Amino acid sequence: MNAIEVRDVHKAYRRYGRRRQFGTLKSALLGGRLLRDLRPDETFEAIKGVSFDVPAGRTFGIVGRNGSGKSTMLKLIAGIGRPTAGTVTVRGRVSALIELGAGFHPEISGRENVFINGMMLGLTRREIAARFDAIVAFAELEEFIDAPVKTYSSGMYMRLGFAVAIHVDPDVLLIDEVLAVGDEAFTHKCLDKFAEFRRKGRTVLLVTHSLDLVTRFCDEALWLDAGLVRIQGDPRRVVDAYLQDVAKAENAALGRAAAGAVQAAAAAAPVEGRTAEVPVEPPAPANISGSAAADEPPDMFKAEEGRPSTSSGRPEEPPDMFRAIEGRWGSREVEITAVEVLGRDGLPTYVFESGDPLEIRLRVEAPHRVTDVVFGVGIFNAEGVCCYGTNTKIEGAASGELIGAGDVRFAIDRLELVEGTYKLDVAAHRENGAAYDYHRLLYTIRVTSRLREAGIYRPPHRWTFSGGVRITGLSS
Repeated sequence: MNAIEVRDVHKAYRRYGRRRQFGTLKSALLGGRLLRDLRPDETFEAIKGVSFDVPAGRTFGIVGRNGSGKSTMLKLIAGIGRPTAGTVTVRGRVSALIELGAGFHPEISGRENVFINGMMLGLTRREIAARFDAIVAFAELEEFIDAPVKTYSSGMYMRLGFAVAIHVDPDVLLIDEVLAVGDEAFTHKCLDKFAEFRRKGRTVLLVTHSLDLVTRFCDEALWLDAGLVRIQGDPRRVVDAYLQDVAKAENAALGRAAAGAVQAAAAAAPVEGRTAEVPVEPPAPANISGSAAADEPPDMFKAEEGRPSTSSGRPEEPPDMFRAIEGRWGSREVEITAVEVLGRDGLPTYVFESGDPLEIRLRVEAPHRVTDVVFGVGIFNAEGVCCYGTNTKIEGAASGELIGAGDVRFAIDRLELVEGTYKLDVAAHRENGAAYDYHRLLYTIRVTSRLREAGIYRPPHRWTFSGGVRITGLSS
């Protein structure tokens, strides 16, 4: 038997950008004209023909971006709203953890609010009295339960609302992003309560951005996108498909940002008689950083605001390459005309999984023969800390030569960085460090990981255990 049945549900809202008068609100409601008489451009459809079932005793997850319709769907199932079209059927007592503490009165005590809120959720006064001590203990508010709710912190307020809702003993529990209601210990207690619900065979519907919760707790998952069902089924398969789509959208956004940064930097550092030809929409996330040619850079680990400029306002080379912020400068005797960052499949990308290969490809040109050229790259984290920097001179190469156009490629077999946002430099300069074309922090890449490690670098490693130590599930 299904605990929840959703059949071809639509939910439309009125847009309030324009004024539109009805005869009276009463006549509009009675005549059903509140939305019917509006033009299509005066309404917004948050849910567009969604159908799914949740069998009794199952845990069901809904994922999706902000604005995809997840919370709207949960409110329709909870009975807080009505669908514009279609049907929603829920069997059994429902408890919704959507807006914790809704209905709490700030002027009366927590004790009185527990009874009022419990009755709103369908309990009798006797049932609330029998569960009162457990509710207060779960909320960890024994010392404050008789104080007015207006004196509670936001965390205390939310914990009390959570405790009441969770002790209603519902047949169907609806949860909407409410796990951040306390400290780490309280969060674990909440998760234990969910596990208890599963053991008792209760139905749980979870809407969350925490994808680990979906893969850990849910028997089935659904991905909503712009009010439509994209995919439904095994949680890991749904989460993987969703993450791939998020990465694709993020990749496109980073590409547009990189193109804008490069254009702005080129406009700020023009070269007399010549215009830099950097692609307006590079298909890949250009992520590269140039390192100083000096054998021992003064300070590779600090990024400082501000960059020197001439009296004409044109940027000029800063005295310390590792202390300059975003920009572009150089004589352009050698010019970097295109930058691409390539991923695992050899295609341009801005988003990498930790451990993926990365290749930075530069297209370089010199209108005249150059016999003193060094190429460099660098990787910085979002705080400006240098994660890695090198150039062809540092690695022992003799000074290079360039005639006409050519390609420069820098490849990393495994990008062993923890999850985060990183900036890349690319540079062409003389052996003495004088820049031909220096692109500073113009390219952004995103490194993703299912792990939540700290720091910057993720060295290859493994765990081993002996004696009475038994830990399973670790992979190097």
